This record gives sequence, C-alpha cells and structure tokens, in this order.
Amino acid sequence: MDWAYWLPVVFLGLLGLAMTVYVVLDGFDLGVGMLLPRAKADEQNVMVGSIGPFWDANETWLVLGAGVLFIAFPKANTLILGNLYLPVTFMLFALIVRGAAFDFRVKADDNHKDLWNIAFMLGSAGMALTQGWMLGRFITAFGTEVTDYLFTLGIMATVPAVYTLLAACWLIAKTEGELQQKARVWANQAWWPVVGCLLLISLATPFINHGIFERWFTLPNLLLLAPIPLLSAACLIRAKMLLRRQNIWQERTWQPFTLVVMTLVLCALGLGISIFPYAVIGQLTIWESAASVPTLVVTLIGVSITVPFIIAYSIFSYWAFRGKATELTYG
Repeated sequence: MDWAYWLPVVFLGLLGLAMTVYVVLDGFDLGVGMLLPRAKADEQNVMVGSIGPFWDANETWLVLGAGVLFIAFPKANTLILGNLYLPVTFMLFALIVRGAAFDFRVKADDNHKDLWNIAFMLGSAGMALTQGWMLGRFITAFGTEVTDYLFTLGIMATVPAVYTLLAACWLIAKTEGELQQKARVWANQAWWPVVGCLLLISLATPFINHGIFERWFTLPNLLLLAPIPLLSAACLIRAKMLLRRQNIWQERTWQPFTLVVMTLVLCALGLGISIFPYAVIGQLTIWESAASVPTLVVTLIGVSITVPFIIAYSIFSYWAFRGKATELTYG
C-alpha cells in the first residue's frame, strides 16, 4: 500500500466527517440560541433544556476537526488560519459569550435574565455568521475580487438561516404543545430563505471557481453527480410538505429534522467532491500539505482510539436524553 497517497486521503475523510457532524450537531443548538428571543420566558427555558445535555459536547467535533487540520495538514493549516485569524478570533469570542450566557441565564434573577438571553442569542448568531464567512472565504480560495467577497457574504447569510431551520425542526421533535406549533411556524418561515440561498450559492459556486465548474458540468460527471442536488431538493421539498401539515406531530415529529440533516450531509458531500484533491482550492493538494508519513501513522493510531469513544459518547448522550425536553435547572 502506498501510505504516502492513502493516509492524506483518510485524514481528509476524517476532517470532512468531523466538520459535517459538527455542523449538524452544533448547528441546531446555535439555531436554538438565535430563536430564543422569539419565545416566551417559560418556553425559553424548555428550548435551552432541549440542548442543555448536548451543546458543550457537540463542540468536541470542532476541536477534532481543528486538530486533524493542524497535525495532518500543517501547510494548509498555516495558509487557512493565516487568512482567517480575525474571524476565528471573533468566533472564539462569540463562543465565550455564548457559554457564559448559557450558564448565567439559569441562575440570573428576572431583572437580568433578558440580558443573558440576548447575550446567548448574539453569541450564537456571531458564531454562525463567522462560520459562514470562513466557509465562503475558503471556497473562494481567499480571492480578493469583488465577486469573491459577494459570494462570501452570501454564504455568511446562508449559514444562520440553515441553523435556524435545523433548530426549528429540532424543537418540533423535542417539544410539545404551543412551543411545538411555534417551532413549526419558525421552520416554515426559515425554509424559504434557506432554499433561496442554497439555490443561488449552488448556481454561483461553479462560476466562482472554474475547477468546480468542470467537476460538475462535464460529462460523464454531470450524470454521475446529478443525484446529489436532486436528492437534496427532494429532502427539502419533503420537509416542507411535512411542515405544512398540522396533524403529523404524533408519529412524524423527527422526520423534518432528519430530512434537513440529510440535506446538510448531501451538501457536505457535494463540497467534498468539488474541492478534492485540494486542501486549499487551487493552491495546495492534500498530498502537498500533508505531514510526514510517520507523523500520520502515529496520529492515525491516536484517532483510531479516540474517535470511537467520541462517537460512542455522542450516541449514548442522545439516547440517554431522548424524549421531550424539560426546563433546564441547576440544583
């Protein structure tokens, strides 16, 4: 086996897995934070309770992805972070604000709880916006043309909308009564911006990067890759059909959330296909940016031990706290 060839591919797959799982798991709890001001006080406590057991552990996947990038692809890490230091700093600041607000709002008296709710919302929105900016800059290969920045702003607007839709569908599954009906309304409202943004970005991306255009719009790739956008569209349309019904909530409450998750997984797959084999589009391939084979072998042994534990813990935590959410309290 050619270890110098296959190890970077394996770590690219692990990096893609970590970031996809992070977007799904942390995406809905960031979305809950952004939706918080739209609910009543007692509903806000239930919303926070729906993410309370998970939100901190969800960020483990972000740490894993950052670690893989740093160790397995050091050259790409230097180039990417060299261009994204400022938004990364803003994201970490938003993360600190959000984490503090999450805990303090539970203990705060009524006079200060609204302040912490606003801080929680702003921290959640700040993380979503900076993640969108970083993704847009990455896809444009850190280009400096006006079109590159306009495209990045489009991605920046899309990520919070996607997280809001994901969160609303999560609340449909985890809550009941009036809050569940409100979540259905929020999901219906978020659906249209998400679909519009995804459609515009999907059409614009091939023209932002000529290599991506050739990857998707030349034969036979056009036919081979067509199922990805078609399945994504089918998932979103089916989710909308379910969200319009008021009589589905007893037995199908998880279906809208599952369909949105499937859409995000397909989008991640499409992005991976678009950029492969580059670690930085048009500048560094994964083999050019990879660490030495001995370093990758040792790292592979480490992640082979840690990643199964992370997966097992994630599955266990979601299983242990299954069912409808209740208010989050600390003793």
